[in-house]
Amino acid sequence: MPGIEERIRERLFAMRDAEYQAFQSKLIPTLPPERVIGVRTPALRRYARELAGTSEAAAFLAAVPHRYYEENNLHGFLLERERDFSAALAGVEAFLPYVDNWATCDTFSPPVFARHTAELLAPVRRWMQSERTYTVRYGLGMLMRHYLDEAFRPEYLAWAGAVRSEEYYVRMMAAWYFATALAKQPEAAWPWLAEPRLDPWVRAKAVQKALESRRISPEQKQELRALRGTFTKGL
Repeated sequence: MPGIEERIRERLFAMRDAEYQAFQSKLIPTLPPERVIGVRTPALRRYARELAGTSEAAAFLAAVPHRYYEENNLHGFLLERERDFSAALAGVEAFLPYVDNWATCDTFSPPVFARHTAELLAPVRRWMQSERTYTVRYGLGMLMRHYLDEAFRPEYLAWAGAVRSEEYYVRMMAAWYFATALAKQPEAAWPWLAEPRLDPWVRAKAVQKALESRRISPEQKQELRALRGTFTKGL
């Protein structure tokens, strides 16, 4: 009789879409195509709702590392079903070392985190200081998701600005963070782009992303174009 992992894997392969597998594989160049089954995200989320709270889910969450991309995403979606903050945080902490691609990293965020931003702040800062690429990216993503509105404080920009990495997926998230910060907290974020505080590549990419954003006003974009003319490295 197959074990929990085998039964879940069989279910995932039963939902496989070959065309979607080919499409999705191209978006995640750091993963071998054979590790992508080809299950669409809505189907994975429905399966997570079905499994949540069962002994099968608990066994699956303990069975890391997983082999397939969709298994990792299912893991993240099961963590999103956790309503207790401490349990959700513990689950994320245990899972982050096994996150191995940008798509899984960006796909899951337990909703309970939004109600506990004060308690989440220390883990977020610790994740951003990690040596693991996708743990750092996840921390930056959480800082962007939860701390650019009511919970914003200017020093959080310095936390993100202190991240230094040669990893493409960390640098891209840092640029995304500062472009989003400019849209949501323009007065505090502008000096971080106007002055050479950031890694030059991150700075240039953040300006590019801001220029592409619909949340940036025409007046801001005019200033950004003038700013971009003063530096070219990284564009």
